[in-house]
Amino acid sequence: MNINLTEFKARRQKLIASMSEGIAIIHTAPEVFRNRDSHYPFRFDSYFYYLTGFKEPESVVILIAGSAPKSILFCRDKDIEREIWDGFRYGADAARETFGFDEAYSINELDTVVLKLLANQAKLYFSLGESATWDARVTAWLNALRAQTRSGVSAPAEVYDLRQLVDEMRLYKSPYEIDLMRRSANIAANAHNRAMQFAKPNMMEYEVEAEFLHEFYRKGAQAPAYTSIVAGGANACTLHYSANNAKLNDGDLLLIDAGCELDGYASDITRTFPVNGKFSAAQKDIYTLVLTAQHAAIAQVNIANHWNAPHEAALDVLIQGFIDLKLCKGSKDAVLETGDYRQFYMHRTGHWLGLDVHDAGEYKAPKSNDTPAQWRMLEANMMLTVEPGCYIRPADNVPEHFWNIGIRIEDDVLVTSHGCDVLTLKAAKSVADIEDVMQR
Repeated sequence: MNINLTEFKARRQKLIASMSEGIAIIHTAPEVFRNRDSHYPFRFDSYFYYLTGFKEPESVVILIAGSAPKSILFCRDKDIEREIWDGFRYGADAARETFGFDEAYSINELDTVVLKLLANQAKLYFSLGESATWDARVTAWLNALRAQTRSGVSAPAEVYDLRQLVDEMRLYKSPYEIDLMRRSANIAANAHNRAMQFAKPNMMEYEVEAEFLHEFYRKGAQAPAYTSIVAGGANACTLHYSANNAKLNDGDLLLIDAGCELDGYASDITRTFPVNGKFSAAQKDIYTLVLTAQHAAIAQVNIANHWNAPHEAALDVLIQGFIDLKLCKGSKDAVLETGDYRQFYMHRTGHWLGLDVHDAGEYKAPKSNDTPAQWRMLEANMMLTVEPGCYIRPADNVPEHFWNIGIRIEDDVLVTSHGCDVLTLKAAKSVADIEDVMQR
């Protein structure tokens, strides 16, 4: 058994220990039809994969805590005929042996076996509300047990959100996870550099998208980590622009927000650069402001600070810059209080990163009886993005030379015991480095 499968087993054991008693039910994602009889590419549920390492659809894992803890997998049967059409299947016996489960059954036996496992358990851990289909199925199991009360059978009296326990585990990345994310970041960084070298005026956004997708797959990534944003000119002022079908004009900036997924783990990078390879004076002013804000934010990523410290640092730089560039009026405190800066910067400066692009985990520590929830402190092995931006749409209160400038700069940052480690530095970022890459 290689190191990652050992790690998945250890995660199950840790979750069972944190449950202390009761039973947990975790299902993977369903296959989804794209059209008629063609499916979207299957992507496992992140919680299920985090605890199993098992990538097949139609799978469920059950964890039992208490005096006789065990982990049980339900999966598809071994079926040579279906493998001719759809590819390899482990089957229950091989999956149990390979992935380190105590027991494994056919997914076709789930409804029968789960009633025996649920019976007389005090607690149920389940992601209630995540799937209406699974909510209904679990409710049916509970009702079937409640119907047997006269026979001395009881259903779990308490239902807990499994995600609260697993989210806290997922916040802290192991050496195995960090290595995967570092590799994912390197692939994505090289892809951004490739896109910079390729982009030219009069190309289409999708032509540039094809270049970094080529690099993703060429270096072993299985998929983009999310729908890529390739936004030229005014399109960059739409935060979640995804059409990627406009022409790139000479003199425009091109904002690319794109990352790849490697063995389930995401990278998330944004770079903004001039289509013609040279920043104009106005573009350079805004770009330098955003880059300065990002440097200030990254400097706050350390274990002495709370989650919101990088955002506060970036916002402080951006507001002063907006005032200096005549985009906002008044003192820094006044602009902050009125929120006038939101005309140009309307999102926060980062998010957790991991198996999901916007990864699991709370941003505030739980409140106590007397104390309201506070931003949680950053701790070693947490992974986050740092991504300030500036988006200037045409408006009467905006100088025309700034119109349609949209800039975001985003990196993937690991909190360490001594500060932080920026995993995505290989993607050109300074004005000089971007212009140099584009001239090669």
